[in-house]
Amino acid sequence: MIKLIIIIIFSLIPFTAFSELPVGEIPPKIVLSGQTGGKLDGTAWNSESLKDIIFILFYVDPDEKDLNVAVSQAIKKENFPRDEYGSVAVINMAATWLPNMAIASSLEKKQKEFPYTLYVKDLKKVLVDQWNLRDDSNDILLFGKDGKVLFSKDGKLSQQDIDKMLGLIRSHL
Repeated sequence: MIKLIIIIIFSLIPFTAFSELPVGEIPPKIVLSGQTGGKLDGTAWNSESLKDIIFILFYVDPDEKDLNVAVSQAIKKENFPRDEYGSVAVINMAATWLPNMAIASSLEKKQKEFPYTLYVKDLKKVLVDQWNLRDDSNDILLFGKDGKVLFSKDGKLSQQDIDKMLGLIRSHL
């Protein structure tokens, strides 16, 4: 009996250790600045800015940067109106062995490819700790105009996930 209980507990750990943000809620405020990170230009980033328009937020381990390329391309193809939709890519800089200087150079290139995306550095895994996002992964979050989470998914999105997310964006514009 004890053996069965232990097996059940350990089988549930992956589902409880990391969770997606609860849909319909506004997550706790996060500010990334100074030693915790911030925007590429060195200024602070505040999660309370994720309101007034629809925002998608990518939380990316640089080693998993290509996991959801299909999502980025699908969004780019939609050409959502810039006054109603925004995107933020928060890079989990502490999740990789790559030097910060190399990542920063890569982010500058990404900024040219996706000029309307705001790139933010998380140097201390703040979103992992405070929002309970998955470390060493690629998380996608969608926020409504009121700052509430509309969609939250850890890992690679399926085509069904992408279609659902795009539908949510369209319906909340």
